[in-house]
Amino acid sequence: MKFLTFQSRDEPFRPGVLEGNVIRTIATATMRDYIELAPHERIAWHTGDDLIALDDVVLDAPVRPARNIFAVGRNYLEHAREGARAAGRELKLPSVPTFFTKAVTAIAAPDAALHFQARVSSEYDFEAELAIVIGAQCKDVAEDEALHVVFGYTALNDLTARDLQRAHGQWFKGKSLDESCPIGPWIVTPEEIGDPASLELRLRRNGVEQQHSNTSAMIFSIPRLIAELSKGMTLLPGDVIATGTPEGVGFARNPPEFLEDGDVLEVEIERIGVLRNVISIE
Repeated sequence: MKFLTFQSRDEPFRPGVLEGNVIRTIATATMRDYIELAPHERIAWHTGDDLIALDDVVLDAPVRPARNIFAVGRNYLEHAREGARAAGRELKLPSVPTFFTKAVTAIAAPDAALHFQARVSSEYDFEAELAIVIGAQCKDVAEDEALHVVFGYTALNDLTARDLQRAHGQWFKGKSLDESCPIGPWIVTPEEIGDPASLELRLRRNGVEQQHSNTSAMIFSIPRLIAELSKGMTLLPGDVIATGTPEGVGFARNPPEFLEDGDVLEVEIERIGVLRNVISIE
């Protein structure tokens, strides 16, 4: 199943389930409210007759979590290698995942224009990522049980101001600018995804492929990420975990290539679809 958040005409945004090319409305106020329901209660909240054509709506990010987006740095081997090379240092693989967060105010919608300012940064960059949406409150999750707490998967673009990232000596500021975290277009449930460790992932800039990898190239698997993050820390329904980006990002190219006003970015993930956004730099 595919779950989304949409707006029809002048009505408020509301959650729904996509059935072919039509949306069946969900009666909870938000997608996060729906995810917080027990699994056996969820289907009862799908309304029976309120069907709306997908072409007639505007999409929002499919879920807006209650707190920051969790993210993982250097989780693809080739990306870790290109980052070390760009920094002029020797590659040393971590023994545990590197976690950071992006502010919840960074979340943006699919198909939205993403507004940035040249006075803030001159080095806006892209990072295509598979994201996990947590489906149950959990803590100290065993690795072999971790996939049972997943509600679904979606696409995410971890847009980053590289100069701010360097200047601040940590990642939060450079990765938390407003509209720097588009998510979508929808959340796909595990039964439709199948094995999340075998998904093709791409990013195109103005139609030209910049990143292409497979989630099998992750250093730390999705179950390992959930197990490590949940050690001693409660995860909540609707939490979003971005699982890292593969090689091909702009700062590691020779010469570096950063985003320009009018660029069209498309993150495409197998069995999920395409997350498309336009960059606006003033």
